[in-house]
Amino acid sequence: MTEQSALRPSRRQALKFLAAPMLPLGGTAFLTACAVGAKPMAGGGAAFSAASFSSMAAPTLANPAAMASVTVGGAMNLAMAGGKTEEYKLAYHPFFVTGDMVSDGTGGKTLAGGYYDILNRPIMDASMPGKVRHVFSDAPDGSSLLTLKNAKVAGVEGNTVFAVVQFEYLSKNLAGQDTYGTLPSPIAVLTLDQDKATGELSLVKYHNVDTSEVNGLWITCGASLSPWGTHLSSEEYEPDAFAAAGSKPDKQFRAYSKRLFGNELIARHYDYGHMPEVTVNPDGSGSIVKHYNMGRISHEMVHIAPDERTALMGDDAPNGGAFLFIADKPKKLDAGTLYVGKWNQTSGKGTGSGTFTWIKLGHATSAEIRKLVEGGIQPADIMDVKTADPGDASYTKVPHWGIFNWIKVKPGMEKAAAFLETHRYAALMGGSLGFTKWEGTTLNAKDKVAYIAISRIETGMLNGSGGVKVEGPYSGAVYTQNLKGGQIDTTGAAIDSEWVPVDMAAVPALVSEDIGGGKQKGQDALGNFAVADKIATPDNLKFSEAMRTLFIGEDSNTHVNNFLWAYNVDTKQLSRILTCPAGAESTGLHAVDEINGWTYIMSNFQHAGDWEKGLHDKVKGPLQKYIDANYKNGFGAAVGYLTADGMQPAMGKVKA
Repeated sequence: MTEQSALRPSRRQALKFLAAPMLPLGGTAFLTACAVGAKPMAGGGAAFSAASFSSMAAPTLANPAAMASVTVGGAMNLAMAGGKTEEYKLAYHPFFVTGDMVSDGTGGKTLAGGYYDILNRPIMDASMPGKVRHVFSDAPDGSSLLTLKNAKVAGVEGNTVFAVVQFEYLSKNLAGQDTYGTLPSPIAVLTLDQDKATGELSLVKYHNVDTSEVNGLWITCGASLSPWGTHLSSEEYEPDAFAAAGSKPDKQFRAYSKRLFGNELIARHYDYGHMPEVTVNPDGSGSIVKHYNMGRISHEMVHIAPDERTALMGDDAPNGGAFLFIADKPKKLDAGTLYVGKWNQTSGKGTGSGTFTWIKLGHATSAEIRKLVEGGIQPADIMDVKTADPGDASYTKVPHWGIFNWIKVKPGMEKAAAFLETHRYAALMGGSLGFTKWEGTTLNAKDKVAYIAISRIETGMLNGSGGVKVEGPYSGAVYTQNLKGGQIDTTGAAIDSEWVPVDMAAVPALVSEDIGGGKQKGQDALGNFAVADKIATPDNLKFSEAMRTLFIGEDSNTHVNNFLWAYNVDTKQLSRILTCPAGAESTGLHAVDEINGWTYIMSNFQHAGDWEKGLHDKVKGPLQKYIDANYKNGFGAAVGYLTADGMQPAMGKVKA
């Protein structure tokens, strides 16, 4: 019995606090010594005042097995009433690795992360003669953890908890050919059994959501939980309806259509690049809608403010923008107003800083925009687009995906342009489409501060082509935005929200440091292009109100291993708490302050062993055999949660 499994009851009652999905630790058993019941204090509210995390060292080739698996070496520290501090080592508890056969809740098995066509038939990989198999994803991403009052699922013995998990893409097929963006993204509802005594979560049922009603999903990336308990998904890198026939984007989209519909010409570009929303049903199934009126952009981790109307949205594009959507009614995203920000730069030094003014792009319902799409609207019906200067003053030059377009909107097509060609139209209207890799977005409601992950500072952010001109560093930074009410748009009309971003600047402790002073110009002995003890290329972000902690997951082409960090916004302490397998990206973050008295931090990873030339040259040889053994030859990736080693910490019902 471990020290933590023998905790005296009073100490255990002080712990009902942390749980989180991340990466598997190669067979390590978790929560096995928790047989003694530990229940939260009556009425909740344990004597807890603050949480912090101690930092772990980054793994090295002195222990190659650790570099090729999920490694958790930090600890959670709880400051208790009276000045006492309790420390608990962290561990990872996976639900499954993609490609596993898991319970379908009816006595059968189903493939975790499996792909299906528009008729819900398994999509098969026949790229290698004699090795046909059902395709499954190596890239689990956005996740949400939630409960329903009337939940009832067979097999649950404790409390019923649901997780929604989406799968972004498949990196390659059995023949090693690139398959990015050529498959319809699956999304699943997991029914989890929450042990009432320990808080441990175990998988009871895996349900693949039928996405045929929304014509399938396109590259689902980051996600968030809405205040009303639905999963807000994403469709990243919207397919370009103006892509030239035979170009790489055109071939990719045709391949997607072929895999989904069986015909490369059926899928419509304008059905993708929207904001999907998943509702979980009491029986552990799920239904899905797409909101066509929130801007057709590179959606990444939408976050809804406490007013249940204001959506702060990431835009992970080479020339992305600050977008704001305000719904007409709380809890209803199917009608509202879309805005784009104009960046008014106050400093161009380092990561830069600026203020925002807001440009109204239009108001629409999802139904009216979807009607345009189903009516067969074509890109040439909306605007003329040239990729070279036509020498005609009626066209406007705008930045788009790292190049310039010259565009002219057709008469009367402004609404269609605003909601179906959002990037081009927003730039035309004066929006600052100069941000790069604007990824995770999360909110500190108490302080009315939003946190933004700019994963890489490059191209448009450096040259001023989109209205932004800063210096770097290349490996990115986390920015803050102060949120206020009483704002007006550029026409002088009031913006009907108390959660409007008014400025933007980087958090000093969350700025990366490139080795050699620039884009992959210098390396350390292991191969890192950025200092390992600072963040690099931040991606996933989630804020815990109870812990006053910002969790940051990396998607780095400058760190050999990607890390998960915890940053306390009060003490400014930055701690590395988990490392992903080399070549893998940290995904699926979701910090949940309280479910039946327990707190959870969800996290996944994707594409282990995705070796990048130059970055992984020194580690690929020593690590390949471990990646192959741990993660199905690089085809498998984990979905799970972070917990304490030996038991699930618990503090009762916590209050932010």
